[in-house]
Amino acid sequence: MPKSSNGAGKSLVRATLAIHEPPVGSGTRPGALLRTLRFDFNPAQLSLSRSAQWKVTPTAALRDGPKPEFMGAEPRSMTLEVFLDSSGRPTSDTVLKKVASLMSCCRVTGKSIAAKRPSPPWVVFQWGSFSTARFTAYVSSVEASYTLFGTTGVPIRATCQVRLHEIPRKTGRQNPTSGALTARRVHRVVAGDSLQSLAWREYGDATVWRAIAEANNIDDPARLPTGTELILPAAEEVRP
Repeated sequence: MPKSSNGAGKSLVRATLAIHEPPVGSGTRPGALLRTLRFDFNPAQLSLSRSAQWKVTPTAALRDGPKPEFMGAEPRSMTLEVFLDSSGRPTSDTVLKKVASLMSCCRVTGKSIAAKRPSPPWVVFQWGSFSTARFTAYVSSVEASYTLFGTTGVPIRATCQVRLHEIPRKTGRQNPTSGALTARRVHRVVAGDSLQSLAWREYGDATVWRAIAEANNIDDPARLPTGTELILPAAEEVRP
C-alpha cells in the first residue's frame, strides 16, 4: 500500500483524471468537463502498452510459411492503480464518491443519449507536464477493492485498478527535443500574470485563455497564485 510520504500528499503536482462528455459530432476533442478526479496519492507505477496488428495467411505451397502483412498500429493503453484514503476522517464518504466517479466512466451519459450518440465519458489523465502518458481515452474497466471501513461501515480506503485506451487525435507538429506530438511549455506564474495575458503572450489571442484553464484544471481564473506552474498547451491544440 502506498503511504503519504510516497504519494501526492508530499508532491507539488497531483495526478488528475478529467472526466468529459463525449463529443457530439465526429471529432476527437472531448466535450464539456463533467468533473475532475484529483488523486489522493500519485500513482507509484504506470503501465503503458501498444501493439501492432499483423496478418498471416497460410499457404500450402510455402514450406516455411508466408510473409506477414502489416495491418496497422493500435492506440496506446494504460493501466494505473488509484489509491484512495480518508482514514483520517472515519465518517467521510469521500472514498465512496470517488469510486463512484470512476465507475461512472463506464456508463453512458444522459447528454449523449439525448444527442442520439450514446457513449460513456471520455477522460484525460494528466500528471503535471508528464506528457508521456497524457492522452484522451476511454475507460474500459474499473476494479475497486475496499480495504478499510469506518465504524458505520462506510469504506474509507480503496485501491482501484483503472484501464484506459487512447482515442487518437490528428497528429500535430512534433517537438524534436521531447518526441511528443505537440510542443508544450511550463510557465511559472509571476505577479501581474493572468490567463488572458498569458494567452495573448503565447498565442496572440487573449480570448483562448480557457484552453490554459482547462489544461490545468483551473475552476476560478481570478485565483492565480504567484509561483504556480502552468502547462501552456501547444498552439495547434488551442482553438479560438
